[in-house]
Amino acid sequence: MPDLNEQFEAAVAASKTLPKAPDQSTMLKMYALFKQATDGDVAGKRPGFTDRVGRAKYDAREAIKGTAPDDAKQQYVSLVDSLK
Repeated sequence: MPDLNEQFEAAVAASKTLPKAPDQSTMLKMYALFKQATDGDVAGKRPGFTDRVGRAKYDAREAIKGTAPDDAKQQYVSLVDSLK
């Protein structure tokens, strides 16, 4: 059985070839989990109201702040698997 890092890398690759594009909230969840797994907690100031995309991404990351990187990887793998 592949270890978590191999599963995560496979899920990242699979996310680019999903049969149907996920909705916006799912995409934000995937983004937040990926960034939490690779970069850790969100840092810096929340973008201003004119940067709607940046603000949504920041808010998605802020919502899972404190999640351990391995937990984020496992959640990402599970989410991508559910979209296949």
